[in-house]
Amino acid sequence: MTGINKWVNHLTKNHVSIFPLLVFRIIFGIMMFFSTLRFALKGWIYDLYEVPSFFFTYYGFDWISPLPSPYMYVVFSILLISCIFITFGLFYKFNTIVFFSLFTYIELIDKTNYLNHYYFISLISLLLIFLPANRNFSLDTYFGICKRKNTVSAWQINIVKLQIGIVYFFAGISKLNYHWLIEAQPLINWLKHQSDFPIIGKLLLYDFTAYIFSWVGAIFDILIFFLLISRRWRVIGYCIAFVFHIMTAVMFPIGVFPYVMIASTLIFFNDNFHKKIIDFISKYSLLKKSQFNIEEQNYTSSNSNILKVFLIGFFTVQFFLPMRFILYPGKLFWTEQGYRFSWRVMLIEKAGYSQFYIHEPKMDRKMLIQNRDYLTPQQEKMMSTQPDMILQYAHYLSDTFKDSTIIESNGEIIKMGDNPKITADITVSLFNKGSRKFIDPKQNLSESKRGFTNKEWILDYEN
Repeated sequence: MTGINKWVNHLTKNHVSIFPLLVFRIIFGIMMFFSTLRFALKGWIYDLYEVPSFFFTYYGFDWISPLPSPYMYVVFSILLISCIFITFGLFYKFNTIVFFSLFTYIELIDKTNYLNHYYFISLISLLLIFLPANRNFSLDTYFGICKRKNTVSAWQINIVKLQIGIVYFFAGISKLNYHWLIEAQPLINWLKHQSDFPIIGKLLLYDFTAYIFSWVGAIFDILIFFLLISRRWRVIGYCIAFVFHIMTAVMFPIGVFPYVMIASTLIFFNDNFHKKIIDFISKYSLLKKSQFNIEEQNYTSSNSNILKVFLIGFFTVQFFLPMRFILYPGKLFWTEQGYRFSWRVMLIEKAGYSQFYIHEPKMDRKMLIQNRDYLTPQQEKMMSTQPDMILQYAHYLSDTFKDSTIIESNGEIIKMGDNPKITADITVSLFNKGSRKFIDPKQNLSESKRGFTNKEWILDYEN
């Protein structure tokens, strides 16, 4: 028991250098600034938040919607400013709260825009709110807004490492499935389109290369965290991670996620490594090295118990959320129930085609709905393979036609009633193995309730 207590104290209570936290703050602020700027310059604010007339909200967050033009541009402008302030450590606490709130708000508007690295950024920015990453080498200490510290409690750095480790570990665990290991899917399909890749391009045409990549990818994700926390293997582990993420970034269009992970994992290096980075930056800034040579002060928080409970709950959710898929029957990659927020990166190749019908109440005749009248091409693509979006869209259509009147070309007047019936004929292809019926075409989706319960109207993959 004494050994366990020493180990816990070493990871949580011991005082360690603040330098890794300072470097992480600077890197995070810079990367988020350029990522946000890239998002705006590519015109995605307009495409994703002004063009759509309907948004796929997360269950329980239906009250969140985009602001009317031009206020979404104001939101992104404030986000950019908060990134600058975080980088320089000016009004740090306020700006981390602003960044987390606005970034998470943007991501909650429409789940068709969900990406794993967006989720990761929200989690990290939430943690940064509670970390003293401005207590040295910051404008907050330069102007005397907060007191300067040379050290922090070990947990204040280790929780960032733990969050990164959770991402890698569960990304690896999720690859331990039949499709990835035995069929090398979806890499066996994707790599053949990368034959022009330098040096190894021709090898990517062979199936055995996809199998090597699949197995190496699984082993990498499971083990990389343990390599990074090892003093002996850290440098080798980081070099492997660097090459792995660079190749992923070049070969696959998955945004800035590889670069975020390359930068974030620098926090695993020792204090001297980060001190050298700070020393280098200090040569070209207002904050000079001499400002670090001060006596250490200990600070205690009156909210430490509340924070402890919050962090325990936070990481408990992080450990169990990726495993919630076991509560649902059926094939995970087919139903996607419990798929989101589980660090399943590049594991699925899925395409769907959907047709929705509205039924008139008297004779149950149906009329085809043109999806393009209500959804953008990206929204339709994502919706057609994900049951929760299918159901939400059906409810939207039912609400849209509620109490409406349709006049046919022959003059017939059809009243749709207060809860129009909506059905859908949807076919989906998984791993390019041919299209299959995805949901029961007779199911009245307008009467099915949204939520986290099993959607029994999803047809079995085997059938």
